Amino acid sequence: MVMWIVIAVVVLALVLLVAVTVPVVGRLSALQRAVLRLERRQGEATQLQEGAAELQETLAGLERRAETMQERLAVIQAGRGDQSGKHALPFGR
Repeated sequence: MVMWIVIAVVVLALVLLVAVTVPVVGRLSALQRAVLRLERRQGEATQLQEGAAELQETLAGLERRAETMQERLAVIQAGRGDQSGKHALPFGR
């Protein structure tokens, strides 16, 4: 008789343990999916940062080219001497 009570208590404990762990396992799979989504987004963010760095380098190059062009334009305008749009050198005269 005592043995049946012990077996019943053990079986009841196992059933209770299974009942408690099933929802936890379900949450773990949801957490795993969330982790995968976060890892994917982290990879996307890394790619965006790399793209932004490339764009920043391109912009710096364009700024250098614009400065060079402004310097050249200033030299040309200084060589003209007037604002008529004609070059000051007497080639065509």
